[in-house]
Amino acid sequence: MARSSRPRRFHLALNAALLPLAITTLLAYVGAVLWSIRISFSTSRMLPKDDWVGFMQFERLFNTDRWMVSLQHMGILAVVYIGGVLVLGTLMAIFIDQRIKGESWFRTIFLYPFAMSFVVTGLIWQWLFNPGLGLQHAFRELGWESFTFDWTTRQDLVIYAVGLAMVWQGSGTTMAIILAALRGVDEEQWKAARLEGVSKPRYYFSIVLPQIGPAFATSFVLLAVALVRTFDVVAIMTHGGPGDASEVPAKFIIDHLFERNNIALASAASVVMLITVFTVLTPMLYWRSKVQARLEAGH
Repeated sequence: MARSSRPRRFHLALNAALLPLAITTLLAYVGAVLWSIRISFSTSRMLPKDDWVGFMQFERLFNTDRWMVSLQHMGILAVVYIGGVLVLGTLMAIFIDQRIKGESWFRTIFLYPFAMSFVVTGLIWQWLFNPGLGLQHAFRELGWESFTFDWTTRQDLVIYAVGLAMVWQGSGTTMAIILAALRGVDEEQWKAARLEGVSKPRYYFSIVLPQIGPAFATSFVLLAVALVRTFDVVAIMTHGGPGDASEVPAKFIIDHLFERNNIALASAASVVMLITVFTVLTPMLYWRSKVQARLEAGH
């Protein structure tokens, strides 16, 4: 009896120790979300107001050209960033999965950009795209007078420059996730496939990759959350310009919250992004759990 009661007392003490953290999390995160939702239905400017105007702020939000442009840019970044990272990260993982020499060095090189913050990433790519200091200037000094790499000064290309910087920064994480999943695949499958005359590329893309769907789902969720939170790299690289050519929702929210003193409109935009995240991620997480359960049942 004494022995069986000790683990129970231990778990009770552990739960009691975690209780303040749980309460803090509940108040800090859930409370902040509920507060933002309430403020979005008010006319609050610099300070909160306890009035109620219904959906006026949401109507105003979707009648704001800058907000609509930022949503369009987020759609472009979703294709460039999420698509680019998934493709590049998968290719890097397959490359390392070949048991190459110097594997640890390649893993370090591929993961190194992730160790940098988006602020540092923005500074690096701001310099690279600078026509007077970056790659364009360097190549022209070498005699390539027609070489251009000035995307951050062009309204039609600046959002793709931001996406390229984000792909460079985020591919290493996806590589690590996919590589971990690849290392969990039974190597006997490759021996059987090789006897059937299956090539290595076909083996990966027809046999292996369909088995690691949960890893892709995890990567997609992480990338989608990072996309919605995109602010630092834009603020550093382009400041949302030229004009509003690289405006994104997070920058719209931060600008209206701290610079334009319109916390009601900023809160309405935050609520819209919260709903968007739940709408996109909930089916993905449900599908991931189903696939994971099917794979575990198969084993």
